[in-house]
Amino acid sequence: MAGKHFNEMILEELRDGTAKFELATSPVSPISSTKFHQRFFSAPFLGESSHRFFARIGSSLDGGVSPAMKKVERYSVQKVAGDGRCLFRALVKGMAINKGIGLSPREERDDADELRMAVKEVICDNDKERRQYEEALVAITVDESLKRYCQRIERSDFWGGESELLVLSKLCRQPIVVYIPEHEHTRGGWGSGFIPIAEYGEEFGKTWKKPRKAVRLLYSGKNHYDLLV
Repeated sequence: MAGKHFNEMILEELRDGTAKFELATSPVSPISSTKFHQRFFSAPFLGESSHRFFARIGSSLDGGVSPAMKKVERYSVQKVAGDGRCLFRALVKGMAINKGIGLSPREERDDADELRMAVKEVICDNDKERRQYEEALVAITVDESLKRYCQRIERSDFWGGESELLVLSKLCRQPIVVYIPEHEHTRGGWGSGFIPIAEYGEEFGKTWKKPRKAVRLLYSGKNHYDLLV
């Protein structure tokens, strides 16, 4: 019961912005300040010879204002069909817009399915390539076996999330930023802007040869992704 109460307390702090969550490879430097409280949870998800991953949760308050609230940004929302492909649809739509290309509904669906199958190929069908996506493998196998994951991703209504973003940002050399609605972050439920909560493939937006424009995804509390432009 105590563990359950502790977990609920952590989740509540993450929701209201008084705590933050981040993944880092060992070693992890502590959050050093008398204003901060910290909790470390370590789990050797991988073998002894591999990197270990730590979840670090600590206070994110700074003068009573959450840092996330300083990052509110304004965009227009382009709705994406909620047919289970929403993450992949939003990605292909965003990448096409960045290239000045328009997609028909059928092209959007087909390209979304191609992205999903591209993830399957590197994670499920190629042992050598799979090793290049260690973070994604950790995220996948925390919740289920790799075998079960590979069975599910074959379905057209497979729901994509962080594991697929980790793979596709690298595979497509595409910077991706995920946002939540401002009103879902504030306790009072107000605000019409968007707050960035995760970034993938940031390095591909900074290459000197041909930097790529980020695709901005909106994740709502209803487990759905739309596109921000």
